[in-house]
Amino acid sequence: MSKVAIFVDVQNIYYTTRDAYQRQFNYRQLWRDLSAQNDIVHAHAYAIQRSDDQQHKFQKALKHIGFNVKLKPYIQRADGSAKGDWDVGITIDIINAAASQVVDTIVLLSGDGDFDMLLNHVKMQYGVKTIVYGVSGLTANSLINAADTYCQIEQSLLL
Repeated sequence: MSKVAIFVDVQNIYYTTRDAYQRQFNYRQLWRDLSAQNDIVHAHAYAIQRSDDQQHKFQKALKHIGFNVKLKPYIQRADGSAKGDWDVGITIDIINAAASQVVDTIVLLSGDGDFDMLLNHVKMQYGVKTIVYGVSGLTANSLINAADTYCQIEQSLLL
């Protein structure tokens, strides 16, 4: 069995599945699929903290499944735009997991092309396998090309 660490860019997965399918991602099904053939050593979900009951229920559900939920405050700028980016935190955690030599596979759920260099780095530096889950047409080609395996998020992984 492969020892796996899962890293979820929650905002990216939420918006891409919503935009492409008008549905939500099924984290429980992902867990079932991955744990059937792998030993899940770490599982982190990176989200933005908002004070709303739906968000709290969602975060509680993720924890119940087995994810360590990491929250960053939601920042509303004066111009109306918002900030809440986890790219650096995800990067640090993936490098630490790969360097620990406890895991041999990194699973990243995101379509963000900013992670392509990260995946190339951990493959070359630490010899880990990389798997990306993303929505077709909304996942950067550079990220798909950087991954050893690309898994399209399709109907079977949606609620």
